[in-house]
Amino acid sequence: MAGLGPRPAGAGEPRPLLVKIVMAGESCVGKTSIVRRYTDPGSPPAGSPSASYMATIGIDFKVKPVMFNDTRVKLQIWDTAGQERFHTLSTSYFRGAQGFVLVYDITNLKSFQSITIWMNDIYEKAGDEVDVILLGNKCDKESERVVPKQKGEKLAWEYGMPFFETSAKDNVNIEHAFSVLIKEILEKKSCALHDLDVVSLNETKKRTCCAF
Repeated sequence: MAGLGPRPAGAGEPRPLLVKIVMAGESCVGKTSIVRRYTDPGSPPAGSPSASYMATIGIDFKVKPVMFNDTRVKLQIWDTAGQERFHTLSTSYFRGAQGFVLVYDITNLKSFQSITIWMNDIYEKAGDEVDVILLGNKCDKESERVVPKQKGEKLAWEYGMPFFETSAKDNVNIEHAFSVLIKEILEKKSCALHDLDVVSLNETKKRTCCAF
């Protein structure tokens, strides 16, 4: 009898919103570990014997579908290299992003001091209306801390952005931090386009959300 068969997956459902998020910060602060912890919770945590994380060379990205307040969202999370020689390449991917996860290492003072430089890059490439969260990563290494939590809080307050201390190794505040960022992006309705094909790294001309 017609109409009794299973409905095709996703039939009648609106296509998910595509949201571009960019990870930014100096090399070796744990950006890749944070992305992997968030997008693939089953992967070995950073610092474990079976984990092998090398510094990102150039650019990489992960895709993660999420549901947020009954809204289907497809996150495209770009993991940029922090090395100075890749700076121009990394910041070129800032354009068209709706959100940024700006990361420093609480055991590395230089990575914290560079946050202002990264914020200037974000303002220059993506504008000052994008949503940014600040993460002080590696809070599991309390005995090696050189950046007090209060400094991170103060800097975040000055820029008007949420702040979290995180640990990719111990999975501290990772999910919560991304949830806060997604909530801010959706509340501002800064992403009006629906799901596009995932951007190919080999494309010379890239179409990103909210870029017309």
